Amino acid sequence: MAANKLKVVLFLGSVREGRLGLRVANFMKKKLEETNHNVTLFDPKEMKFPLLEKPVFFYQDKSQLPEWMKIAEQQVKDADAFVVVSAEYNHSIPPALSNMMDYFGASCYGYKPSGIVCYSAGIFGGMRAAMHLRCMLGELGCLSVSNIFGIPQVQKALDEAGKPLDPHMDSGALKLITQLDWHAHAMRNHRNSVGLPK
Repeated sequence: MAANKLKVVLFLGSVREGRLGLRVANFMKKKLEETNHNVTLFDPKEMKFPLLEKPVFFYQDKSQLPEWMKIAEQQVKDADAFVVVSAEYNHSIPPALSNMMDYFGASCYGYKPSGIVCYSAGIFGGMRAAMHLRCMLGELGCLSVSNIFGIPQVQKALDEAGKPLDPHMDSGALKLITQLDWHAHAMRNHRNSVGLPK
């Protein structure tokens, strides 16, 4: 059973002081692990991605890649699916999120699904950022599933450790994960049987 687990990279987008996104990331990581996934969290505050000057694919000689970048690239390549946890900055995607994801070429993301989890302290739940993310993820080749898990007033929905304070959190997460799983298994099976286009 363990060998059949889907590998998921969970991207957390916010680095600003007092961020609420870590609550959401911890909650989603736990829900994914409870539903038989191997999860790797990419947190730009911990990994400290520099402002992008040289993405992975700019290195002609891969031996010149910093070790942390080699490991991160391999984790993205090995993933079966992606979950993107995003705040909303000025009605759009946080710069730390796009900066982090842009380190890796579209070939790392292609032919794999993604799920969007957005949040805000207000009533809109980060949905305006989610609409921008749909476009970005589509261009990377990891189309997002139709369900978007939006969390308004996130400070009332999760405690500081990511424990749900609202019973709708579990059902909302599972609805997204169910869609993501269907697509991730189907795409993985197809990649394994026919490979990727040349």
